[in-house]
Order: sequence, then C-alpha cells, then structure tokens
Amino acid sequence: MTTPAQSVRIPEGAVYACDNGRFGRGWPGATRWWSWLVTTVDRYGLDRCAFAVAPDEPMDAHATLRLSAPWLPRIRDQHVPAAFVAQDGCEEGLIPWDDLDVLFLGGSTDWKTGPAARRVTLQARERGIPVHMGRVNSLKRLRLAQDFGCTSADGTFLAFGPDQNLPRLLSWLTAVNTTANPPLPGL
Repeated sequence: MTTPAQSVRIPEGAVYACDNGRFGRGWPGATRWWSWLVTTVDRYGLDRCAFAVAPDEPMDAHATLRLSAPWLPRIRDQHVPAAFVAQDGCEEGLIPWDDLDVLFLGGSTDWKTGPAARRVTLQARERGIPVHMGRVNSLKRLRLAQDFGCTSADGTFLAFGPDQNLPRLLSWLTAVNTTANPPLPGL
C-alpha cells in the first residue's frame, strides 16, 4: 500500500495498491492526489496495481459517497480497479456497487470489526467484488479479515520496527494460511 505522503519505492515485481491519504495526514488535495496516482501507476505498472482508493471522508458514509462518486469512473478510465471505502453508515444504501471494483473496509474500528461491515463484505462477495480491510495490525485483526472473507489487508505494523516486527508479521501470515480457511492473499 502506498500513499501520496510516502516516498516509498515499490519493489520490482511487487503488487501494490494506491491509497488516497485521507486517513491521517497524507491528503495533498484532489489535483495533487490525482497527479500522484497517474504518475505512480505509470512508474510501477498498471499490471501490478491491485486498486486505487477513491477519496473518502473517514467515518462519514454520506461525505465519502459525495467525494468518491466523481472519482470512481475516472480511476476506472485509467484501467485501474477503483476501490470505494466503506464507512460507518454506508450499509444504509450508500455503497455505489455498480461503480466500484474493490470494497475497502475503513471507518471506525467498532464499525469495521462489527456486524455491519461483515454484512457489506458478504454483499460484495455475492457480487464477485473483492474486499480489502485497512488498519490490520494484529493477528487478531488479520484473522477477523480472513473470517469476514477479505481478499487482502494492510496495516502499518511493519513500518514501526521492521527488524523486530517482520518475524512477527510472517508468523501471523503463516498462522492464517495454515488454518482451515482459504489462504489470505497479501498485498
């Protein structure tokens, strides 16, 4: 996962996704975000881009729909799968199913780990839409993402102490990939 605020180089051959930076301090504004997105996809390749996240408003489903609606078709026009961030309250008919390629579970921790997020994940899977869960920074959360049926997940756990946290993260991936559930493809 990369954002406009990062100066990360995507390793050769790695699959990547482009977040918008709205959660936290990385949002550069719509014009600079769009330029960054196009440049990033040009640099690292369309074939390796899992998805790009349309602008959202964390924890606000109505504002997210308003912000995302004009960008979802523009992302798709670049031949990039468009991700829509599901937020608190989006289960009330605020998900533009026909305009997205990936459902991104965002929102508050309580919402994202609760029954409403599980229901929208099921709705996405019934439509053949992959689901990504953001802010997955523990084995417990990774297992929850797998239990929901998410096809990918991301978090910042590794960024805070890579030497110490990489072995732990690898053990989590081994744990979820050796359960009775199907393996969780990683980004």
